[in-house]
Amino acid sequence: MMMADFTLEFRNEVGLPAGVKAQMSSEAERRLRALLEGHTDIVGAEVAVEELTGDTTPHMYEVRVVVYMRPESVFAVEKAETAIGALKGSLSAVERQVRQYRDRLGEPWKQP
Repeated sequence: MMMADFTLEFRNEVGLPAGVKAQMSSEAERRLRALLEGHTDIVGAEVAVEELTGDTTPHMYEVRVVVYMRPESVFAVEKAETAIGALKGSLSAVERQVRQYRDRLGEPWKQP
């Protein structure tokens, strides 16, 4: 699979400053492309950043990361006080899930 086949969509529903958005987009792309190395199962990903506002959750951000894989997609949602913190948490969770899924595929006797 060529790297050009991978598409990353970054949705900024918060109105983050351009520098923060660029930093987050770069971090997401770098870490998700690292998952591609040596594999052809990932075709794209989507990152959505949302600010949770209200009396009970002031200054909280939620980041959703979806990795479009074959045959099943993987996703994670993380909440944190900073958008970057939520992004890093959700990327770590997705990375863990992708590795676990690949490990299961490598052990056919454990597949459901």
